[in-house]
Amino acid sequence: MTNSHLQRLVAVMDQLRSPGGCLWDAEQTHESLIKFLLEESYEYIEAVETNDREAMQEELGDVLLQVYFHARMAEEHPTHPFSIEDVAQTVADKLIRRHPHVFADVKVSSSDEVLENWEALKALEKGRTSAVDGVPIAQPALTLVTKLLYRAEKNRLALELPTEITTPIAPTEEAVGDVLLATIAWAT
Repeated sequence: MTNSHLQRLVAVMDQLRSPGGCLWDAEQTHESLIKFLLEESYEYIEAVETNDREAMQEELGDVLLQVYFHARMAEEHPTHPFSIEDVAQTVADKLIRRHPHVFADVKVSSSDEVLENWEALKALEKGRTSAVDGVPIAQPALTLVTKLLYRAEKNRLALELPTEITTPIAPTEEAVGDVLLATIAWAT
């Protein structure tokens, strides 16, 4: 693989964000682009689920655009700038650290063990001490609850979940939350 197309994308983003470039691109912020990053991610997921190879290539390109766009804006930050090169270095370093069975002398016998090592190294690197540390609160509620239930089960945490789903007479916020939690726990 040649870097020429990746370097070209950097140059295109530079031109779009620079004076004389695109007014819309120049006005964007990390916050204004969040919806596009999510949308492009979902479009890529749909392409994968339908096994549409052409759409996968296009949508993965759109996800890559979002990464480059955010990295280009990050270069402009007055006190903590970083570039796409910094992003690539960070992820490559992380992959090396989290794959000691490939880049060091750790022995594993299964992909489950690889995943366990990854999670343990991640927790150590991030200083996580709780089963719920690092679960992104900004994700959709159903995904968040599913992740929290998974973490609780994985860490053998005893949860008092309702054994049956009942509809409350007066639907308070807490009662609705209990019904949703019970439903998600039942479905997973």
